[in-house]
Amino acid sequence: MQILVVEDERKLASALKEGLEADDYSVLIAQTGEEGFYLLCKQPFDLAILDVMLPGRDGFEILSTLRAQGLRIPILLLTAKDQIEDRVQGLDRGADDYLVKPFAFPELLARVRALLRRGNSDAAAKTKIADLEIDVNNRLVTRAGQKIELTAREYELLEYLFRHQGRVVSREMIARDIWKEVARQTPLDNVIDVHIAHLRRKIDDQFKSKLVHTVRGLGFVLREERD
Repeated sequence: MQILVVEDERKLASALKEGLEADDYSVLIAQTGEEGFYLLCKQPFDLAILDVMLPGRDGFEILSTLRAQGLRIPILLLTAKDQIEDRVQGLDRGADDYLVKPFAFPELLARVRALLRRGNSDAAAKTKIADLEIDVNNRLVTRAGQKIELTAREYELLEYLFRHQGRVVSREMIARDIWKEVARQTPLDNVIDVHIAHLRRKIDDQFKSKLVHTVRGLGFVLREERD
């Protein structure tokens, strides 16, 4: 699970990173609102922990812009303000949860787990694009009602593309999350490209509408191209 922490207090950001990583989450830190906004737009995360009071663009503004752009990932707001109006404002702008500083880390961890469970349920429900459908529980794939036979690795790739539907995933992300290779290994790029080619042939070749696309220099995306 990939978590972005947007927090300008260095000690708190470091403590959050250490604590979350001890619970087996992968954590990236941004210390300004602009950096956090850029990272959230550039790459997919499973959850964001967003401080309200940030230098430059504040948490409320970032939250409103992200939701207006259609980004639906769970967002937990952190704030030193304990006014009901502030909490209402954050929730009305699209926050999924709200935690007032100072807080106990076990409570934050419990809220993170709850939000990730909710996010996983939402992702699992999003199993159809155009006439391509994936049954996550039974690991079955159909297109236009026709069953498509995939290898285990091809299925993992397709499910990964579904989870990031409409957003580009890089070879580095696929290597990390599917092949579990943390270090960047260029030779693995060729293996990934071969598997994507096999997946595309099974998913797209027999159909007019193409769903698996290569974005030159960036990676791959699952999306429906509309005329």
